[in-house]
Amino acid sequence: MTKKNTNEMSFLDHLEDLRWHLIRITLSILICASVAFIFSKALFKHIIFAPKSMDFPTYKWLCKVSELIGINDTTFCATEFPFIIQSREMSAQFSADIWTSIYAGFVIAFPYVIYQFWSFISPGMRSNERKHSRGFIIVMSLLFFLGVLFGYYIVTPLSINFLANYSISPEISNEFDISSYIALIRSSALASGFVFELPIVIYFLTKIGLVTPQIMRKYRKFALVIVLILSAIITPPDLASQVIVAIPILILYQVSIYISKVVVKNQNKKQKANV
Repeated sequence: MTKKNTNEMSFLDHLEDLRWHLIRITLSILICASVAFIFSKALFKHIIFAPKSMDFPTYKWLCKVSELIGINDTTFCATEFPFIIQSREMSAQFSADIWTSIYAGFVIAFPYVIYQFWSFISPGMRSNERKHSRGFIIVMSLLFFLGVLFGYYIVTPLSINFLANYSISPEISNEFDISSYIALIRSSALASGFVFELPIVIYFLTKIGLVTPQIMRKYRKFALVIVLILSAIITPPDLASQVIVAIPILILYQVSIYISKVVVKNQNKKQKANV
């Protein structure tokens, strides 16, 4: 069936179109989640529980850095973490398996999810806008995956290392519930993935006139405070972790200023050409 022209579609037609896009998105996530569930044992062994081992690449690298700067007594060079992961409910492991597979399915299907959203809004764009916006599917996916990797290899191990070794009394043993452990990994990876979409968000906000390079430069100091608060939310409360997380976010902010500048420059060129 031929798709109606956007100008001819009623409000209910748009809702029907959106419903089918959402159905395709849901099916894509469920298919990817099913694949993740089939390989869930490998998923938990090589990804979920990998940051729990001191053989994790991040700990090895931080251990070498600590030794180079003369810090020998560091938790990054320990042989094992002083905690165990436990399951305290009958359905805890099954629920963890299901939900971990669903979140893994979302991450895997993310490019297709973005494509479906783009397919929904693209008919309302001009032909030149559609041509230039196609690359955003690749860019958004790349930024999201980079953010997920940053959250997994940087934020997650820093958080686990800090929280696992934090102790208020030797009378207390760390026995973390499996849902709590997985939630830390999930929130660190997904939060970082969405934070890395900042340049794309700034691009669209600039396109509709809500943000300009001048505004971003003017409120740079406030942005720094927000970045530090955001870093404190997604990382453990130690200064080193917050600084490590804040650096790439500040870089993304500077990149966003440049992107906003380019968008405004192109808009001014078009206005002059139309005069």
